[in-house]
This record gives sequence, structure tokens and C-alpha cells, in this order.
Amino acid sequence: MSPPNLVPQPRSLAPSTGDLVVEGAPSLAESVVEGLDAEAYRLVVDPDGATLAAGSVDGLVLGRSTWRQVLDAATTDGEGRTVVPGVRIEDAPAYAWRGLHVDCSRHFTPVAELEKLVDALALHRMNRLHLHLTDDQGWRVEIDGWPRLTEVGGYRRRTLVGHHGSAEGPDAEPTWTDEPHGGFYTQDELRGLVSYAAERGVVIVPEIDLPGHMQAAIAAYPELGNLEGPVEVRDVWGISDHVLAPTERAFQLVRDVLTQVIAIFPGPWIHIGGDECPTVEWEASAQAQQFMADRGLTSERQIQREFLTVAHEVIAGAGRTLVGWDEIVEADPPADAVVMLWRPGADVPLAERHGLSCVYAGCATLYLDHYQGDPEHEPLAIGGHTTLADVYGTTELPADATERQRALLLGVQGQIWREYVPDDEHLEYMVFPRLCALSEVAWGVRTSYEDFVGRLRGGHLARLEKLGVRYRPLD
Repeated sequence: MSPPNLVPQPRSLAPSTGDLVVEGAPSLAESVVEGLDAEAYRLVVDPDGATLAAGSVDGLVLGRSTWRQVLDAATTDGEGRTVVPGVRIEDAPAYAWRGLHVDCSRHFTPVAELEKLVDALALHRMNRLHLHLTDDQGWRVEIDGWPRLTEVGGYRRRTLVGHHGSAEGPDAEPTWTDEPHGGFYTQDELRGLVSYAAERGVVIVPEIDLPGHMQAAIAAYPELGNLEGPVEVRDVWGISDHVLAPTERAFQLVRDVLTQVIAIFPGPWIHIGGDECPTVEWEASAQAQQFMADRGLTSERQIQREFLTVAHEVIAGAGRTLVGWDEIVEADPPADAVVMLWRPGADVPLAERHGLSCVYAGCATLYLDHYQGDPEHEPLAIGGHTTLADVYGTTELPADATERQRALLLGVQGQIWREYVPDDEHLEYMVFPRLCALSEVAWGVRTSYEDFVGRLRGGHLARLEKLGVRYRPLD
């Protein structure tokens, strides 16, 4: 019997001494053993049975995913017995961080859809789901003591339709939907999601973006901002100038929110965003300028560092690790932070210069909100062009990477931003099958693109269909 089509490809896949033939459903004998790394596993199927050995419970979870894929190749013989192809697989990931980021702020993502994504991540032996829970267009996490964050900040009155004026030229008036958009997660819902993911070997990484991308919070509590008048939850995309004011009230928001987020999410990492933080309001604010004078700050960018310091105090005080987008390198991040490299030119050498561990999330190939083909025949997207082959060809490390740089790279992560991804079906269309390619990049075992596509066609797309995933058809 030929070996099964597996995605991601194992590090070592070979036939065993023969197939396993059993009456009824085959069973798997599991054990945690010494001598294997935590995520390493060994799966053997032969005439004597099926055994899985791993270096930890996490390794067993990964091995079970491969076992389920092996079972897809099982057949029934003339006597009605189950025949499982004999294999010997010795496997371990190259990277510890194998992630997917989902923007829940621009368009709300229901818990049921997040659970489906967790199942898909587990199928691909991926282990991080990064949730972008707050932004200018919506605040999605319930926070005790700050009810207006979700009551007001969780809903915008309208949503932009299409690109801003693109149909009739750059100066055309934009159009919007007529109905409000919103939603949020209760803390109990998020705890339930955390448990669901943990059972499948996936850690949820929450993100509270600060001190920029905070217009929804400022709409809820205007005193958090730098202006005298109120603002609304943002109903267009792009970068808002509305950022948190450097006041004790805003610092207390950061402390309260992060303290509660830490209590909800037990994983080691808490993401604080830190990206795209304009300083124009701080430059124009007498209050911000006085804050700078009182603290001896010489530039407005140093105000961002003050917010980063407060966040780090809370996160490190709870024994967790602060994560931020690569802009945090401009705000003197703490030495124990993890930086996500997303911008053009932001690569592992950048992290090395700042002595930071990093996750590669480059927008050139790992932004899954980009067009996948000819825009004339694709759903509306933000722009860009990232094909399945582009994802598979991701260069996460320089060709001449040093051992130090390799040690700093924790892994890779794909991003799906949702400005132009309004519903679950569209979300899945944009993520799959590009996530399948990402899984092989993250696992660290790539064959050839042609072989990969052959394995998709040879049975892996059927696995997506079994999960109910509505993927983009292959070209």
C-alpha cells in the first residue's frame, strides 16, 4: 500500500515492515518517553499495531494529528477488515511558533468560527491562534469596571463599502452600509475558547493594541484621548490619529485591561500591538507636552515607551512575556519582549540588532488578506498579491543566517486582517488553502511546490471539506 498524503510533510516518512490489518477501528498505543524533544514524536504502524511515542503531551497531540491523516488512507479488505498503511514516521517541528493571526476587530469573528479555525490549526500541527481583539473599529473583549468599552466601543454605526472612493476616483465620496456592526466576547466565552484550543494543542495569544489603534476605547471614554470633544468608533479603515493620552486614567486602563486579559488567557504571551502609533495629537496637546517635560522626555515617540513600560510591568509581573509588532523596537522595548516582524525590511537581523526573540510575519507573503489571483475574478481585498506558491516560498530567514539569528527566530505566523473580509465564508476563502502552505513553512519541511499541490489534490483538500472549511479552489 502506498504511504498516505500528509500535510505538513513529516521530517521522516518511510514504509514499515507491513500494513496493519484489524477487525473494526484500529487503536493507537501512546506513551511519553525520554530522549525525544517536547514536540517530537515517533509513529509506527506495522502488523503488530500502531504506537505513538512522544517527548511530552504536546508531542502526543501532534502525533495524533498525523495518525488521523494516516487513517484517511485506510482501506477495507475482502474480509471487511480495516487495512492501515504501514509507516514509520519520526517527526519534530523546526519552529516552536506556528501561528495564525485573526483580526476580530474590523469584523467580529464568532466563537464557533474561531473553534473551526482551532480545529484546522490542529489538523496542520500549528499551535498559536493570535486574536486581534481591539482596534479603532471595534473593542471585542469584556472588561469589568469599564462597561462602555463593549457597550459603546464594541459597535460602529456603519461600515465602509468597497475601497475608499476607488470606483470613481480617489476623491469620490465613500459609501457605507446602512446597519451598525459589532459584537464582543464575554470573559467566560473566551475562557471556553482557551480550553477548547488547549485540548487541541493550540495556545491563544490575545492582543490589546496600544497606545495607538485605540479610537474605539476613546469613543467609549473620551477622557482617555487627547481631544476635548468626543469621537465615534471609526467607520473607515486606515490609521487613526486618535491615541491614548499620557494620563493616569489611560495608564490605569492599560493596567486594568491587561490584568483581566492575563486572568482569561493562561498562555505565556500577551500581545500589546504597538504598531502604527501617530504622534500628531501628542505634538499638539499641551497636556502631553507637560507630561514630556515632567518625565524629561525629548521626543513624542518616548510617550509610547512610557505606555510600553506600564504594559511590561503588568505582563512581566504576572510571569508572562510581552509581544509586539516590530514598531516597538522604536520605543526601547524590554529585553525579554518578542517582536513580530511584519513590515517590508523588518527581518531577523533587525530583531538581532535589538537582542530580541522574534516571529516572522512578513507582509510580502504572510498577509492572507491580499488578493490570491486576478482582482477582476477575486472577492474585494485590501490589495497586494499573495498566491499559494508565494506563501510556500516564504523566506523567513536570510540565506546566510547566523546561528544566533536562527536561535532568535521562534517561528512564523500568517495574518488575516478583516477590513475587506466581512463574513466567515470569506474568511475561510482567504485563509485556505494558503494556511496549508504556511503549515509546511512553519513545520520546516518543504519538498517542492509541485509535490505540495499534489498532496493537496491527493487527499488533503478532502480533509478541509470534512471540517466544513470553504477554501478557495486550486487554480
